[in-house]
Amino acid sequence: MKIIPAIDIKEGKVVRLTRGDFTRLKVYSAAPEEVAQKWQREGAELIHVVDLDGALTGRRKNLGSLKNICTVLKVPIQFGGGLRSMQSVEEIFKAGIKRAVLGTKALDLKLLKQLVKKYGDRIVVGLDVRDGIIQIHGWKKQVKVVEFGSFCKEIERIGVRHVVYTDVSRDGTLLGLNVPSLDKIFKATKINVIVSGGISTLDDLRMLKKMKYPNLWGVIVGKALYEKRFTLPEAIAVANE
Repeated sequence: MKIIPAIDIKEGKVVRLTRGDFTRLKVYSAAPEEVAQKWQREGAELIHVVDLDGALTGRRKNLGSLKNICTVLKVPIQFGGGLRSMQSVEEIFKAGIKRAVLGTKALDLKLLKQLVKKYGDRIVVGLDVRDGIIQIHGWKKQVKVVEFGSFCKEIERIGVRHVVYTDVSRDGTLLGLNVPSLDKIFKATKINVIVSGGISTLDDLRMLKKMKYPNLWGVIVGKALYEKRFTLPEAIAVANE
């Protein structure tokens, strides 16, 4: 289980939202590259970067910040937000990104097939879910997939190897994990799952490990790190216990 620190960028600043609400935003840094260097120094093996402006508008708005992060990092970056075309994915790969996370456009199975065929496991599907409903367009719209499990099986057939599962109702709240929701996603797919949303304590990480999901690949941690609930080295130590 990898511990993956998150860097959410809005207007060039590192921020955190609460439950995906753009009106409930807290700024933590005006220098995303410095935050990225901190996570690298503290042992991160992968960093999750999101362009919130891109997720909201469908066009990347923080490519400059992204390039600055790529310049100072040696560890790989997983990036999402505003990736709605083959060209936009190609551009971030040229900038030095390791993995692209498709959220809204993951529902376009034709495009997803093309991307997976070309880039393999560098393409990750982001499943942002609130009350069983997939959220799209920066969590401002929603689409109820006919059957959540069948969608997971479809992307599995396409060749998707990793999904980022975010419980939007818990994201940025520090309320802990939604265990019933997690059970559903792990039962629905054999794809490697990266869990996101609600991590607040080291005990949350310990509980996740005890569940022994065979396809639990990693955990994205955001607000708990920024609010100093625990440190990244402490979280990594728990993951390696």
